[in-house]
Parts: sequence; C-alpha cells; structure tokens
Amino acid sequence: MRTIWVGIDTKDDETRVLAMAGPTEVILKARLSPSARHPRSVPSLLEALALWEGASVRAVLAVGSQDDSCITRLALDGLADVDGLPLYSLEFVQAEGPRRIRDDLGGMGDFRDLRQLLHFEVAR
Repeated sequence: MRTIWVGIDTKDDETRVLAMAGPTEVILKARLSPSARHPRSVPSLLEALALWEGASVRAVLAVGSQDDSCITRLALDGLADVDGLPLYSLEFVQAEGPRRIRDDLGGMGDFRDLRQLLHFEVAR
C-alpha cells in the first residue's frame, strides 16, 4: 500500500506543509498561517490527504530545540488523540541542522529542510 509522507514546520510567521508520495513525487506544498484556528486543523488536514489520495499518511512535526510553542500554535496542546490510525500517524521530531539534499522544488520558496525531514524521519 502506498504511503503519503507529510512534513510540518511552524515558525512565528508561517507554517509550511510538504506532502510527498514516496521520496521523489511532491503532491502538496503549502504556506499557511503560523497558528491554527481550531484544534482539529492538523488532524483534519492529515485525514483529508489520506482520504483524497486513498493512502495512509505518515506525518512528522518539526519541533525546534528551543521552541516548544509549535504545539500551542497548531492547537495540539489540548488534543489528546493525534494518532488517527489507520488514516494517519503524527510524530514529533527534533528539528536538527540542515542536511544536504538537492531541492528541485520550484515555486513557493525553500522547502529543502522539510523534504530532508521526510527522507530522514518518515522514510526510516
């Protein structure tokens, strides 16, 4: 069965989302508001991708070493169930320094770090 890989990274000024069907096919790239307006925003996004593509979603949320506020910004602090199996799984991973992988993703800015996060965390 095919699996969709999703990387989510939130900063003070934006939240970036990158979804890939395997290691090479980008299917969604988005820049969203830095804060989610509803506690079900992230689970609903992951569920929608799973339903749209007819595949399970394996997602990672990048958490900076000094920045725990991403949980609050994405309204996940009050949400007990962030594991929506069989549709999706969501893991919190420590965002490390940049790893080098060529990014040929044009358009909405630099998403290399999220692509690398998917390759090194989701694909393992």
